[in-house]
Amino acid sequence: MDTAGSSVTITSHLLCLCPALYSRATKAHPFLIAAAKNNLSDSILSLWLSQDRIYASQAYPRFVGALISHIPFRPNVLSASGVPDYSQRILNILVYSLQNIVREVGFFDHTVKEWRLDVTKWKERKETRNYTAEMARISGTGNVVEGLLFLWAMEKVYLDVWSTVNDALILANGPPSALGSLAKNWSTAEFKTFVDDLTSLVDDIYRNLDRDAWIVAEDVWRRVLELEEDFWPYLEAEKHMFP
Repeated sequence: MDTAGSSVTITSHLLCLCPALYSRATKAHPFLIAAAKNNLSDSILSLWLSQDRIYASQAYPRFVGALISHIPFRPNVLSASGVPDYSQRILNILVYSLQNIVREVGFFDHTVKEWRLDVTKWKERKETRNYTAEMARISGTGNVVEGLLFLWAMEKVYLDVWSTVNDALILANGPPSALGSLAKNWSTAEFKTFVDDLTSLVDDIYRNLDRDAWIVAEDVWRRVLELEEDFWPYLEAEKHMFP
């Protein structure tokens, strides 16, 4: 892989890298197939929401906060090869992501209350612990570049998943539902703009990095997709999740 002078961006490269795994993580999983048909029971939806709330209210703020603490506020320190100083852009995108997750947790709680979903009965899944542990590991290395790539991968998958579900629910024109409210919230133009801005930042940074950095990025991308695929519960999982 020769990245020097290439017009291919890191994010476009990664999106073409492992289509089967990407499909399983974003639309081919049984949970997502059922979601697109609005066929999720309140119980299985509440199970997933209970896990996503752990991610959003605990793991995500810690992850982003750790990245912020490692931003190198000096020029040309993101690599040894003269990378421009992206410190302020990195800070801006991470601060926005923190502000957004605070709003998201509030939206979670409002939706759960409005639709009377019981998210308190579920245990933390092993797959959730695996995901949050990997977030802690990545953010704890002090490598802001890999952390930003990990963040982009998470947010890109989330946007693609819920945009697909939202489009399917709109096309079906069914009655209002908790799932419809969630899918609409997670596929807004504002969220898409955030993911686009994050994509642009990651692409700009990796444009200056060498082949080894791109190879590491491929590993990070695959790992996020594996974690995302595992994070979706199977429809029969609720039978085994009570305390």
